[in-house]
Amino acid sequence: MPLPTRRATRRLGHALGRALTPGDLVLLEGGLGAGKTFLARAVCRALGVSVVTSVTSPTFALVHEYEVPAGKLLHADLYRIDDARSVAQLGLREALGEGALALVEWGERFAGELGDDGLLVRLRQGEAGREAGLVPLGERGRRLLSALG
Repeated sequence: MPLPTRRATRRLGHALGRALTPGDLVLLEGGLGAGKTFLARAVCRALGVSVVTSVTSPTFALVHEYEVPAGKLLHADLYRIDDARSVAQLGLREALGEGALALVEWGERFAGELGDDGLLVRLRQGEAGREAGLVPLGERGRRLLSALG
C-alpha cells in the first residue's frame, strides 16, 4: 500500500485506530525512520489520546500506557530488548488477554511471545514515499485487514 505523504500515513493510522477492538495487537515493523512512531501516533489520536499528550517512541521507557475510551492502550518499543524473557516481563501478552490494545514497534522479532493473533504492519521507504504491507496474523489480523478494506 503506497503512503506517498505523511497525510496518507496518518489516514492509515486513523483507519487502523477505528478498527481496533479490545485485545488487538498491532506489530509495527520497519527500519529506523520508516514511520513506526508516526503511524502509532495517528492510531493513538484515532483512539482518543489527546492532542496535548505527547506520543513519542517508548524506546527507553519500553512501554507507554494511555487510557482511551476503548480501555487501556499500550505503545511498546522492543528495539532494545534482546531476549524473550525480557519481553515476557513487560506483561504485554497478559494485558492483551485482559482487553488492552497494543501497538508494538520492533515487535515482529518477538511475535511468538506476544501472541500470534494480530496485524503486522511492515513499513519501508520506497521511491515515492513510504509503503505499508499489511500481514494478518490469525483471526484478529484477518478481521483488522478486512475492516481496513
